[in-house]
Order: sequence, then structure tokens, then C-alpha cells
Amino acid sequence: MIYRQLVKNVENRLFKGKALIIIGARQVGKTTLINQIAKSTEGVLRLNADNQDTRVFFENPNTSWLKKDLAGVKLLIIDEAQQIPDIGRKLKLITDELQGVQLIATGSSAFEISNKLNEPLTGRKFEYIMFPVSVEEMINHHGAITEHRLLKHRLIYGFYPEIITAEGDEVELLSQLVDSYLFKDILMLGNLMKSDKLVKLLQALAFQLGNQVSYHELGKIVGLSSETVENYILLLEQSFIVFRLPTYSRNPRNELTKTRKVYFYDNGVRNALIANYNQIDLRQDVGALWENFMISERMKYLNYNKIRANRFFWRTKAQQEVDYLEEREGNLYGYEFKWNPLSKGKITKAFTNAYPNAITQLITNENYMDFITE
Repeated sequence: MIYRQLVKNVENRLFKGKALIIIGARQVGKTTLINQIAKSTEGVLRLNADNQDTRVFFENPNTSWLKKDLAGVKLLIIDEAQQIPDIGRKLKLITDELQGVQLIATGSSAFEISNKLNEPLTGRKFEYIMFPVSVEEMINHHGAITEHRLLKHRLIYGFYPEIITAEGDEVELLSQLVDSYLFKDILMLGNLMKSDKLVKLLQALAFQLGNQVSYHELGKIVGLSSETVENYILLLEQSFIVFRLPTYSRNPRNELTKTRKVYFYDNGVRNALIANYNQIDLRQDVGALWENFMISERMKYLNYNKIRANRFFWRTKAQQEVDYLEEREGNLYGYEFKWNPLSKGKITKAFTNAYPNAITQLITNENYMDFITE
């Protein structure tokens, strides 16, 4: 079994008087994570809110009901908690009234569970995001040499747990993952039908990977208004399929100020959307795949290691660009991603002249592990 880094973070917060909220896309391993944690605890009650019985169970909770029906429970786990109406108030009631019970709630939608919990559970929760498996987790599992050997494979098929353990069945399983699980959250969140326009938007984002995106241009491609495109992309973010990276600007005269890029949490999902599983040596988009891979892996690293950083890309009106920036601990860091270590790529002088104190680095397939592992 692949040991997930989040296990340690969650276990360190057990029985500290606060609810633990774990959110992430479907199939990233939340259930396996909870099973690992539950093994070392007695008095576990696990409920799945995908089931109608669980939703009925939580229809009208009160203090006396809680103390009676949850007597003897030390660890209460509620999977897919976003399915329960008014979930924030009900979890607050459990946290406040049953102080000896550790509550863990999982959800596959940042919007449905996180936003509805923020006000009721203010000061009463620790929240974690679970991602697809990381390079660092795989290095811990089978070593850096083996993981580096699989790098080209990862760029194509990604890191969903079922995919990395299903040699030979990656294409079929990725197709099922995209159609059956990821779309399920999007449609449920937005009260949408699986329209061709939603598929076209995802495909357009996949083809524009690594480029600035314009809601107006995407709208013309897909046949939607700019506002609808933006709302759909927000739904895709809330379902942990894509994330936006804003532009960094301290000089509006020369630098772009309102643009953004859209990346995928997982390379395999991106490639499945456009049905492109060609090997790396045969692809024209290897630079975009490498950039997406590095930025998504860096996000996992920062999150799991509790490193706070503001994240951007940088581009001038004259088209000079730096792939990725971080602002952390009072410093500015600039990174350029090049798949080929023999590439002559370097950080543009326009950036180093504008920000002479910035710390810069070129990341290739030879030094990438230092960038995304502790």
C-alpha cells in the first residue's frame, strides 16, 4: 500500500477538540486514508452520506439524540458529507456537544463542503486537501530511481491511485474516471446536464494548457458567454479538476495584470479529455505537460508540508514570461520549466532586471526532484 503523506498530518490532529475536514476529488484515496486512520482507533462509526439511510439519520439531530445514538463512539467518520443538507450546523452540533468524539468528514467538492462549513465551524475545524498521489509519496514507496524511470509514464497517465496500480489498463480506467466520477461532481454542483459545451470547454482548456486563457475567446470556441465560461471554470475548480494561476504584477505599465492560466490537477485527466496517450517522444505538447506536472506537484508539496506561498506566473506586454513564481517568507522565487536539460532556456532578463532580488532557477527532468520533494 502506498503511504499517503496526509495520514501523518491528520493523525497529529486527532482528539484535539476540533473536527477534521478532508476534501478532494473522487477517487484520490480519501476512503483508503480514512481506513488507515481508523485501524488504530477503537469505537469507530463510519457513515457514508451517499446512502439515503445516512442522510435520514442526520435529518433532525439534537443533543439528546446525539448522546443516545452515538454512545460509545470515539471516532465518527462521515464520507461525502456534502450530501447532507445543512451539514455545517450539524457538524457544529456534534463538535460542541460530544467533546469526547473525534469527527472526521470527507467531501469531494470544495464548494459544497468547505463553503458551507466555514461559518458554522469557524474555529472548530482543521481542513485538509487530498490530491492524487505525489512524486514524493511514490519515492517513499519504491525509491527515487524507480520513480524517475517512470517519469514519462507519469506525464501521460498521471497519479490517480487506481491508475498507478493498473499497468496496462490505464487508458480504459482514465476514461471511466473522467466520465463516471469527475463529471458526477460537476453536474451535481451546477445542477447541469452533461452537455457538449461542458465537454468542449474542458477540451479547450486541455488544448490551451500552459497558455493564458481568455474567457471571451473560450466562449467563442464553446458557444457560451464569458460569464458562463467563468462560472463553469469555477465549478471545475470546486470539483478539483482544474486550478487557476493568476499573473504577478507590480508594474502595470509593462506587466499584464488581469490574465490567468488554467492547469489540471492531474496530467492523466487532461490527456484523457483529448484522448491523447501518445508517448512523450512523439508529442508536440511535452513542454505544456511538463509545466503542468511541475506546478501541480509543487502544489502538493507546499500543501502537505504546510508551506504558505502565493503562486503566480509572470508576463509582460512584450510577451516575456516566467512560468511560475512563488512569494513566500518575504522572498520572490522565479522558476522556468524545460523538459530537456540541454535546452538553452533561462529566466528572462526582463524579469531579473525588474526584480533583481528574486531567486531564480531552471527546472529540468534532471533536477526536478529537489523542487517537489522535501
